[in-house]
Amino acid sequence: MVMKKVVASVLAVATMALAFAGCGKKDDNKFVVGFDQEFPPMGFVADDGSYVGFDLDLAKECASRMGMEFVAQPIAWDSKDQELATGNIDCIWNGFTMSDERIDKYSWTEAYMANAQVVVVKSDSGITTLDDLAGKVVAVQKDSSGLTAVEENPALKDSFGQLIEMDSYLNAMMELEMGSVDAIVMDEIVARYEIQTSGKDFAVLDQTVSTEEYGVGFLLGNTELRDKVQKTLEEMAADGTMAEISNKWFGKDVTIIGK
Repeated sequence: MVMKKVVASVLAVATMALAFAGCGKKDDNKFVVGFDQEFPPMGFVADDGSYVGFDLDLAKECASRMGMEFVAQPIAWDSKDQELATGNIDCIWNGFTMSDERIDKYSWTEAYMANAQVVVVKSDSGITTLDDLAGKVVAVQKDSSGLTAVEENPALKDSFGQLIEMDSYLNAMMELEMGSVDAIVMDEIVARYEIQTSGKDFAVLDQTVSTEEYGVGFLLGNTELRDKVQKTLEEMAADGTMAEISNKWFGKDVTIIGK
């Protein structure tokens, strides 16, 4: 009787283990792209609740050509490494800067787009140069390229009255509009798109904080999927699809693959 109970217990545990394994197994035919849903025009929530954006359009076309099902997975930007490490997402594709700090932490595609970190202020703020930020309250997004750019320029950072890290740039722009912060260090592509589409009375300083390039980041060592995506991006650049998607969002071709 005791032996039967032991066998039954072992079988029950084994069955539960198999069940959990089955539930946790990732569908290899899905291409799950991690993105910040508050990062227009790269990835954001449309009025109808759908996920849209330049990067998501690129990723969706890429998935289709690879014969995979595209899944847009919004993530907290400061949790992106954990999402990638646990297999919840296949890659980070959302204006992801290939900075010196990150370059050895991921398996990257080649850069597909150039960008810069710029300063956004109210048009009537009187702030026209980086020197004018002395004593000002400056916002950046947590774990962002803007934060990295500021930290790599200690003289600039030390001149600020206060540096505030926020969850998203959209929140930072709301704070700027209300006057809670004096300036934001952020991606130029995002800044100009938001100013153009929102009509906010903001300006971008002529001086940049840093220049950079965007790439698609995969878990370090996942070169098989990275290589498939890289090959597909090159095909999209060659046949004009990448330029077509860029024109849809920016009115011009801002991509750099194959150029």
